This record gives sequence, structure tokens and C-alpha cells, in this order.
Amino acid sequence: MQRLGKNIGGYYGERIEIDAVLSDCLLAAKQYGWSVEKLPCDTRIELLTFTRPSTIDSRPSAHVYISAGIHGDEPAGPVAMRQLLRENKWPKDISLSVFPCLNPAGFAMHRRENAEGLDLNRQYLQPLAAETRAHIAWLQHQPRFDLCLALHEDWESRGFYVYELNADSQPSLAGKIVERVAEVCPIDPSELIEGRPAQNGIIRPSLDPTSRPQWPESFFLLTHKTRLTYTLEAPSDYPLSTRVAALVVGVRAALDAIRLNS
Repeated sequence: MQRLGKNIGGYYGERIEIDAVLSDCLLAAKQYGWSVEKLPCDTRIELLTFTRPSTIDSRPSAHVYISAGIHGDEPAGPVAMRQLLRENKWPKDISLSVFPCLNPAGFAMHRRENAEGLDLNRQYLQPLAAETRAHIAWLQHQPRFDLCLALHEDWESRGFYVYELNADSQPSLAGKIVERVAEVCPIDPSELIEGRPAQNGIIRPSLDPTSRPQWPESFFLLTHKTRLTYTLEAPSDYPLSTRVAALVVGVRAALDAIRLNS
């Protein structure tokens, strides 16, 4: 599988029509009985969120949160969420909360940041962006999650990789995620990714919130809503279909693994 060689100094790959993708997500969510909520951010933007309880009578094995599309130049995340919602192959004993796109304005403008030029994944300590404030307000009213997944892309990466934030040293899901994704997408073999030590496509950064003056979404979740988060990073310099497959398989691997660990 060959890299495309398109992304020199930034993302120059495929684009998506985010309104069409989100319309498809909404249709699938309604078709399969998810609860739908629209979070108004300002007069122009609203965020879609879907929730689905466990579909069996016993206590759910896990409560899982999944987000995508926080950067407007990372189209694989929302497209992967569309596929997951359409295929509806979720484990029946897991309850789910899903945001298919946290930055619709960024996608409409084909850029990483929102309409005000703010990187939403640096907004979670001192939020200025309307999207982040609405997202945090919603999160504050939710119960805690057993697992949080954030779907991303990296235009510089040599392959798929994953960030693990595992505050209580629970059994790691990272190896199982990478093993499954390797069947559909190359894994980044680098020993240093994004300036952090990596091994077999897995990065375990510092868990100290003070080490990050601008919090990403995952740090807010780790501090307030969960003890276990994984950021899945698909390699942007491969075809969109490959990146989408990597994220879809990564989500499914994580859900299978958390059920086994429950």
C-alpha cells in the first residue's frame, strides 16, 4: 500500500461535504432508534449528538463516548462515524454517546480551525470557542464514561497510531486496536511521533494536566469524565477509504476489548 505523497506542509487530500455527511449520520441514527440532540453553539452552528443505551436488559458492560471531526482538515473521522452508524453493528451490551463532528464550520471552510481561526482541540482548559463551550456544557450533564475514543488524522504520519491516556493502569486496549487496524492500514513504525516516544504505533504521553497549557478534548475527558481515553490517528497520506477503514476497525477493536475487560 503506497502513500499518496500529496501532503507537503499540510493536508491536501480529499474533501467532504460535511452537511451531506451529517445528514446521512442523522438519518441512520433515527433509523436505528438513537436519541438525537442538537446543541446550538451560535446562530450559525449546531452540534449533533446521538445517544443509545444498552439494548439488553442487564447492566451495560460499558458506557462509551466517541467523537470525530474536531479538526476540519481530517475528513476520515466523520465519514467513519457515518459508516459505523449506517452499519449499526454496535455491541448490544454497551451504551453509547456519539458526536459525529465537533467542528462543522471548519469542514465547510476546508481548514483545521473553526470559523474564528481557533483550534478546537486546544480549547478545553480555557474555552473561547462557542463549539467547545456547548460541548463542555453537554459533557458536564453526562454520567462518567468507561472509555472515550476520539477519531483523528495526521497528515505527517507514516501510518496509523494511537495515543493512550490510562490513568489507573487498566488493561491496555492499545495493542488490540493496533493489531486489528494493521489488517487494513499500515502502522507508523517510528520511534518518535509528534515529538513523543512511540512503540509499535502506540504513544503514552504524560498524564499530568499541567504539562499541557492548552488542553485537548482528551485531557478534559480524562480530568472530568473518564479514566481511559484513546485518540486514534489515521494517516492522511493514504486514500480516504483506507483511513476510514482504519478508524472503523479501531473503534470496533476498542469496543470488543473493553467488553472483555469489564
